[in-house]
Amino acid sequence: MNRTTSAPDHGEWAEPGGRTTRKFTIRHGGITIPVSRGGRGRPLVLCPGLNSTQADLHELAGLLRRDHDVVTFDLRGHGLASAADRYSFEAFLSDLDAVMAEPDRLGLDEAPVLVGYSMGADLAVHFASEHPGAVAGLVLVDGANPVPEPFVTEALLPELRAMWEDMAARQEAARGTARQVLLTGQDILDLNVEIDAARSGILDRYRKIDRPVRMIMSSSMAGEGGGEHAPRLNRNWRAGIDRLVREQPHIPAFWLEADHRLVFTHAPEIARIIRSTPGRAGSTPVP
Repeated sequence: MNRTTSAPDHGEWAEPGGRTTRKFTIRHGGITIPVSRGGRGRPLVLCPGLNSTQADLHELAGLLRRDHDVVTFDLRGHGLASAADRYSFEAFLSDLDAVMAEPDRLGLDEAPVLVGYSMGADLAVHFASEHPGAVAGLVLVDGANPVPEPFVTEALLPELRAMWEDMAARQEAARGTARQVLLTGQDILDLNVEIDAARSGILDRYRKIDRPVRMIMSSSMAGEGGGEHAPRLNRNWRAGIDRLVREQPHIPAFWLEADHRLVFTHAPEIARIIRSTPGRAGSTPVP
């Protein structure tokens, strides 16, 4: 079994409002995961998604740190985390497992609310279903959607392949920075196929979670001008949440007029919804 260890702190500095942020690293399985913790209040862990970093989520994290003790981190191959020989859904899940493994290491005195964006939402559902009691609740932002149809289809494959190859090429400009993504276009394509497979069985995962869950979803995941396939993708996205809510009517879904970039474009609205999430089953929502 790979042992998880934490490296010495990288220091602390003051944020506006007198809050401090502490940075340190967690090592597991040959991977180094950079972690940041700051703010005060209810514990919260913010999990980024595929092609996003904790630096990308700085606005949302900053808003939440006003009344939450927020932990952010980078997944392997993203931001300041180390590269890996191969990227897979299970490998990313192991990164989240490593961060959540010891609350004492994070300095959290109770189970945190786990917030996941995009693939990070899928990772959060898998983690919570496998670790009862480890989280106080889940907030899932535009991910973990039990869509009726897969995202990657034969008809859409050429367009997606070109889009992700272009994305990987453009990410070269961020190399060496806190926003870098080291994945290739093929890595991104393969991971989206894995995410489709994970979502095909994710309803079973929801059935195992006994903590409050909230969904924050984009009304136009694929955008309004995303080509001929956008309307179908957007209908499929909404159909997945309709399916979830029919089976799990206690899970509320909040829809924002946005595309999949909502976590960057609508951070204040997302922060307000997160603040109203119960800390644990049966607790009073935070105003």
